[in-house]
Parts: sequence; C-alpha cells; structure tokens
Amino acid sequence: MRISLQDVHKVFNQGRPNAYPAIRGVTLTIEPNQVTCLKGASGSGKSTLLSMIGCLSRPTSGRIHLGERMLSSLPERFLTDIRRHTFGFIFQQFNLISGLTVLENVLLPAYPLAPDFKQLKKSANALLERFGLQHKAQSQVQWLSGGEAQRVAICRALINDPQILIADEPTANLDTRLSHAFMGQIRQLREIGKTVLITSHDPVVFESPVVDRVIELCDGRVVEG
Repeated sequence: MRISLQDVHKVFNQGRPNAYPAIRGVTLTIEPNQVTCLKGASGSGKSTLLSMIGCLSRPTSGRIHLGERMLSSLPERFLTDIRRHTFGFIFQQFNLISGLTVLENVLLPAYPLAPDFKQLKKSANALLERFGLQHKAQSQVQWLSGGEAQRVAICRALINDPQILIADEPTANLDTRLSHAFMGQIRQLREIGKTVLITSHDPVVFESPVVDRVIELCDGRVVEG
C-alpha cells in the first residue's frame, strides 16, 4: 500500500513563543514492498515524520494518504484501528515489559483485537521459531541479550501480521555485528512482502543492500532521496 505525504508540516507548541517547526513542507511517496530508510542527524525530524506516518501523531498541516485513505483527517478511534491492523512498531529501546516472558511480550499487541487465543499462541510460537527464539519462549525478557531482545521486538511487531513495519533507530543500542544481523532479518521481511520504514543515522543501515531507498532529512526538510 503506497504512502503519500503532501506538504506536511509539524509544529510543536504552535502559537507559543517556544514554537518549534520539526517538519517543514515534506512531500514524498513511499512505495509498498520496499525497505525505505529515513536518514539524518539527531533533530533532523526523521522520528517525527515516522510517528505521523504510523498514526502515532498528527501533522499540523498537510495530508498523509495510506493508499486511497487520507489519514491526517481521520478521528482518533479510526487512527487507532488502522495503527493496530496496518503497522508494527520496533522502538529504539525495544520497550519490552520486564516480569513477562518472551511469549507474553509477543502476544501483547494482539489482545485488543480479541483473536482466538489458541490460534494467536500458535502464530506467536511460529514467529519465535522463525527468528530462532522458540527455546526462549518462557524466559523473562530482562535476561535476554541485546540481539535476543531485538528479535523479540520484531516478533511482537509482526504478531498482528501488519503490512508496514516501522523501526525507529533500531540499531542505536547494538554493536556492529548485531546491526548487520538486524538487517539480515529486515531482508527476510522484505522477501515476504512487508513494507519497512526505518529511521537511522547508522551506515550499517542506510548503506545496506537491503535498503531500496534512502531519504535524507535536514532541519525538517527532505534534502535528498
């Protein structure tokens, strides 16, 4: 499903003396079934742009379309439904919940959709097996290595079978070896038809042959790509 942005702006604290324009007139199209990387230094606006694409926040002005549907004008309850069914998220800190097992963390995003629990558990175990984590299913997440925690975060992002995977600085806390391993996992997702959006200023990510397109941002504007 194609994602289109038309003259998108995002201003924090609009109308106040400390107003800050984080995104300034971005227009671009993101093609489906590809890996797209938003590249830029800290403060360039890439994470803000990603949050709007993923329905986690709204633009101050401009339009965002997902296929034929305009996201930027939808009521919050519809955005929540689209977010749950269409997007999977991998956050920089992974945001796994300590005290729960690997399997329980993977299952969490699916509970609001009230699926059949037996089938849901089967799907979760299949994901863990795909990413080499089946033997960790009953382990507490706080005892995982960095690479294992990241793979759990990927499984959790995929549990609702989203069309689009969003990863915000996914290698920021990983060493080079694990960063390359992560891009190998992204290759697998592209091969099964997922659309992947990544923000990163890590050369391991934006120079990877897995990435189809690099879009560079600077001061809230697209400068390349």
